[in-house]
Amino acid sequence: MQGIIESLTNPVSAEEKSPKQSSAKPARFVFKGNYEEVNRYFFQNGWTDGLPIVPPTEKAVTEMMTGTDLPADHVVAKIIPRLGRATVEKIAVNAVMAGALPTHMPVLMAAVQALMDQKSRFDTFEVSTGSWAPFFALNGPIRQDIHVNYSSGALSPGDIANAAIGRAVGFIIKNIGGARKGVEDMGVLGNPSKYSLVLGENEEESPWNPLHVDRGFKKEDNTLTLFFPNSYVQSVPRETSAQGIAQALADMGPWNMSCLIVIPSHARVLSSEGWTKEKLKEFILKNAASPFPVRKQDADVLSQPPAADSGGLLIVVAGGPGAWMGMLRSVGGIENGFVTKKIELPRNWDKLITKYKNVVPTYKAY
Repeated sequence: MQGIIESLTNPVSAEEKSPKQSSAKPARFVFKGNYEEVNRYFFQNGWTDGLPIVPPTEKAVTEMMTGTDLPADHVVAKIIPRLGRATVEKIAVNAVMAGALPTHMPVLMAAVQALMDQKSRFDTFEVSTGSWAPFFALNGPIRQDIHVNYSSGALSPGDIANAAIGRAVGFIIKNIGGARKGVEDMGVLGNPSKYSLVLGENEEESPWNPLHVDRGFKKEDNTLTLFFPNSYVQSVPRETSAQGIAQALADMGPWNMSCLIVIPSHARVLSSEGWTKEKLKEFILKNAASPFPVRKQDADVLSQPPAADSGGLLIVVAGGPGAWMGMLRSVGGIENGFVTKKIELPRNWDKLITKYKNVVPTYKAY
């Protein structure tokens, strides 16, 4: 505290009044070795997430940057805590490492911009003890272009877009922003969702307006919506009626900020019985129990603090056939907001998606 007081009250030095601008170009590493040696070198320098990476060669990074019209040295944002300059090239380096495709670059640029939006409270979540993880929901035609999974197993491994986009963001936060595990990122338990937490919305099978339209964008716009959950729960309804589905969603207990993942079949049942998104939100907020009950003074009963308002609750239609429903929620009492950014596509977009359109899994029959 004394150091803070001195820094705020001491006179500004000449260097602080007129700091020298560094003109040095980013360092380049010339590494000779096999795949195993490259991975060991990157891991030992703290640049990976513990899994093998794709070596970011000059050729691979140059190809990755075909996913944007911006120059390599363009600064998309300065990422805290170290205020690292997230240039197009640095974003591309981390994207290559994560196994991303050039068609993912527009999404990653929007993701970096969303992280730096003050409403996201990234400044707290990236270094908190509560182990929050960034969640990205994608809307618009880009879902089809880059093969984002929004059906069965949307939050499971197996799809490059869902896996690599989230993983690349983790690298960007660590390697450019400087949030290192146990140094700046002080998560007590950690969170497996930090590997990747990305899905698309199943707009085609939803009876309601898609998320990005609810948030003021046009249906044809491509958008990315960010918020930071630190827990994920699944449940099944005890009844197949709209009321039973709604009650099961409420029983999962939204708190602070939450995203309901409603499967298409449940959404159709709700809509057929007159349940709009707003009606569903109101019901859930009224009937959900808080995970933090408080004891009244001079009494042996527990009372519930007020739950979040409808502005703290998102509804995304995603998932495959079945009965399960999910909820991503932020538990911890930190005030934050949802952030939605428009994804800007490069002029060569049609050529890019044609080039990478067949990079999809094709399962053979047993």
